[in-house]
Amino acid sequence: MGGSMFVAPEINYVALLPMIIVFVGGLVGVTVEGFASRRTRYAVQVPLSVATLVLALVALILLGQDNQGLTAADTVALDGVALTLQGLVLVLSILGLLAMSERFGGDQPDAFTQSGVSTPGSAEETLATKVGATTTEIYPLTLMSVGGMMLFVAANDLLLLFVALEILSLPLYVLSGLARRRRLLSQEASLKYFLLGSFSSAFYLFGAVLLYGYAGSMRFADIAAAITSGVGMDGLLVPGVLLVAVGLLFKVGAVPFHAWTPDVYQGAPTPVTGFMAACTKVAAFGAMLRVLYVAVEGARLEWQPVIAVVAALSMVVGALLSIVQTDVKRILAYSSIAHAGFILTGVVALDVAGVSSTMFYLATYGFMTIPAFAIVALVRSAGTEATLVDQWAGLGRRSPWIAACFTFLLMALAGIPLTSGFTGKFAVFSAAVSQGWAWLAVIGVLASAVTAYIYFTLVVQMWLGDEAGDTVVVRPSWMTSVAILVGVAMTLALGIMPSPVLDLAQSTAAFLR
Repeated sequence: MGGSMFVAPEINYVALLPMIIVFVGGLVGVTVEGFASRRTRYAVQVPLSVATLVLALVALILLGQDNQGLTAADTVALDGVALTLQGLVLVLSILGLLAMSERFGGDQPDAFTQSGVSTPGSAEETLATKVGATTTEIYPLTLMSVGGMMLFVAANDLLLLFVALEILSLPLYVLSGLARRRRLLSQEASLKYFLLGSFSSAFYLFGAVLLYGYAGSMRFADIAAAITSGVGMDGLLVPGVLLVAVGLLFKVGAVPFHAWTPDVYQGAPTPVTGFMAACTKVAAFGAMLRVLYVAVEGARLEWQPVIAVVAALSMVVGALLSIVQTDVKRILAYSSIAHAGFILTGVVALDVAGVSSTMFYLATYGFMTIPAFAIVALVRSAGTEATLVDQWAGLGRRSPWIAACFTFLLMALAGIPLTSGFTGKFAVFSAAVSQGWAWLAVIGVLASAVTAYIYFTLVVQMWLGDEAGDTVVVRPSWMTSVAILVGVAMTLALGIMPSPVLDLAQSTAAFLR
């Protein structure tokens, strides 16, 4: 023991309250799964999980401003960036959860299988359907993942960052495998995501260990101090930073760590894909900003060019490969790879404008993506999702409102003026140009033009194509309607009047060090 005693760290529980609420809500949800009857589970879980997220958001808004600071032995940093991104994760996950609760006019939650474990088409699955088993475990799983995301953007220590990474990832691996239709595709998506996610976690851990060897500490502030004073073992720094970056770049689906994205986006239940695409991006970019800006900014000359190349590759590959896709979910998946490149352009800037523009872009992307996937889930043919582009032909004549919303969201994804996509791209590109990365902005503009082509092809098909045989749009419940309307309204608002959100992003763009 020696003379030193273990001193318990000071923990500001009030500052951590929003995260605690989400985790407790998830644990209550698990208890409900164990004790509530099959009939009542859905009726209990939906209000419980939505109320949990709303309560956490209220707590964040009321308590966040006065409780900023480092807590839990400096491993959690609750600064402007963390609080803003936590709020964004909560708002987006409320919309995502509403979209997941859609029942398509029947009693059964139609996006999820009744028996995730059983072989597709087996006797067990038929039995589970017959006795009316429910897949309400998606609610506690989602809450746990959201709690992990909130911790992920606030972690100020490589070890805590890893714990948060696993808390947010493991529920997503399970959720990806629960689609009711096209079960084998869904189980394959889940397995691919899990295996590749494990690889990326291993890369991340290896990098964290190297940085620990370099600085003698996992805390971001200590790593930064070791870099500025130059006392560490130099050979460990750059490999450590790059390996940690691999783990984070995998989560955002940047090239060349993007291979899982199209398969998982296509195979996972569509509402889960929307939740995953929007919220995981926010969390992973939040963590990446903190690692790059707080911990290893002193070594920027070594890693900045690498991130810039990854950004350029993501924009080019995401844009070019989206052209040849015939499945709407895969088009959106490749578009998300391109968007990861656009956001990285803001990250590379390495100044306050870089942080604020990245946060703004994450907000615009989230509000575009969740309603887009919610709409994809509504377009059905013969009782199953119609995701082929050909099946969307003539949709504008059958349900003009849904087609109009989807058209508007595609315009935003393409970055057409008067949508949030244009404002977001303008913000990240101008941040990059101001720091001398003009060539990245040029690639970004060209990639946007290429992605616009595939979006317009889809729009033309929807409004001018010959009507496809039996494709129908299911009448959405109020929950999906809210998710779509809020997303579309925010996309319009952030395009026409972006200044309140941009001002919020700029005023909160400083990190605690």
